[in-house]
Amino acid sequence: MSDTGIIRCDNVSFTYANVETPSITGFDCEIHAGQVVLLCGDSGCGKTTVTRLVNGLVPHYFEGTLTGRVSVDGLDVASSELAELGKHVGTVFQNPKSQFFTLDVTGEMAFGCENFTMPPDDIRASIAREAQRFDIEHLLGRPIDALSGGQKQKVACASVCVPDPPILVFDEPSSNLDATAIGELARAISLLKKHGKTILIAEHRLYWLANLVDQVMYMRDGQIVRTLSADEFRSLPDHERQAMGLRPVHVEDIEDFASVRGGDSANGEIADGDTGDATDAVHSNTDTAEAYQVEHFAYRYQHSRNVVLDIAHAAIAAGRATAITGLNGAGKSTFARCLQGLDRRCRGTLIEPQTGRSLRRKQRLSSCFTVMQDVNCELFCESVLDEIVLAQPQENKSVALDVLRRLDLEAFADRHPLSLSGGQKQRVAIAAALASERPIIILDEPTSGLDLRHMRQVASMVRSLTHMGRTIVVVTHDPEFAIAACDANITLEQGRLAEAYPLDAAGDQRLAARLTAPVAA
Repeated sequence: MSDTGIIRCDNVSFTYANVETPSITGFDCEIHAGQVVLLCGDSGCGKTTVTRLVNGLVPHYFEGTLTGRVSVDGLDVASSELAELGKHVGTVFQNPKSQFFTLDVTGEMAFGCENFTMPPDDIRASIAREAQRFDIEHLLGRPIDALSGGQKQKVACASVCVPDPPILVFDEPSSNLDATAIGELARAISLLKKHGKTILIAEHRLYWLANLVDQVMYMRDGQIVRTLSADEFRSLPDHERQAMGLRPVHVEDIEDFASVRGGDSANGEIADGDTGDATDAVHSNTDTAEAYQVEHFAYRYQHSRNVVLDIAHAAIAAGRATAITGLNGAGKSTFARCLQGLDRRCRGTLIEPQTGRSLRRKQRLSSCFTVMQDVNCELFCESVLDEIVLAQPQENKSVALDVLRRLDLEAFADRHPLSLSGGQKQRVAIAAALASERPIIILDEPTSGLDLRHMRQVASMVRSLTHMGRTIVVVTHDPEFAIAACDANITLEQGRLAEAYPLDAAGDQRLAARLTAPVAA
């Protein structure tokens, strides 16, 4: 480890253009070569801005007022060309789609090296190395738009490593990954660390990093207010961690999130099913007059014979919150699209409880509201308040402001939605769903980018909605949120229903075990 930090920030302040409040102020840090450093803190505390300072997007792409000095690998960030900085720093963004330039996985992995004019044989060798490291060899040559969100995240991670930069920056890298993929990501970061890479990670989900980090920088209001060693981080008392607004550092603490739900389970509305021939087991145990009946849901991609979703029957308890879980590529987001009827290739019907009315695809469009995994795709207006008003069945700004207040967004009412942090944008999209007053709300990875406080806030809002009779379907990899917010769980495997069970004490333990994985140090 060198005496001088490979990353240095000296009295740095930055305010984005057209925003009054600085994102960071008087920021100082020094990160030595070969360290893995975690940035944590509330959504909007400045973590993403720090990552942008390190990779040069601030000030070369994001305009604003910058004071102080940032240096990476001996280069002054403000006076260096962005293309030159790219040789020294690789970045994985919170939304991997925002960094893809090509149509297929192999082309994407080669893209950075081609821009740096690396010899073709070296490029092919680097692609093979990183594909093996991130376990995506089976994805080489695949169209990117046919991948799941988690698969795209892994491709993004591998792609930035192909040119072999000495510094890697990860912004919420686990946000769309399942338990298996998080374990693979942890092993990849461990291997990169052994090869001397300097790694800066901004993250809210912490348990998988406990044995990887060398240093933890806890941020609040644009400054580092506390620095922890790896041992201090791992031994952080639970009450102290919660006071800091941090998620669990250890897997065994995740089941405690049932306290948010208050122990109010599904009361048998979704009964227990076994793995194996689970469809029949669930079919026989989940029929109830108080559930939406999913019948013959099927989906296949255009020009493909492979059916990626095939669910003969499932039941979703009305007025309850149901988690849809499974590995990346299991068909969770496809199930959500079929439930709302967003795609003409969706087949099947949804039967309303009590009335017995069958809702075909077009009818479901007006009954469901989906908060997408990539919320940037559904933010259209010039202000946050306008987004909420647009979603309302009848315009009522007073009610819209109340929704923003309940999700801690009132201060951003006049801000442009795309100027917010990832977690803030996520909450805006959820606020729009609440304002829509539709009976079924579908949340596709709703806690991507959310800190502990706001995750609990959204979970409590889900609970409030179920008490009002709304039916909530949550597609998630997040065990903390699923346990805090949901009454029941349905697991998909390879597009088919594998198991279903209520989230009571036993179900919480079962779900936490499935949605977490051992991570390598």
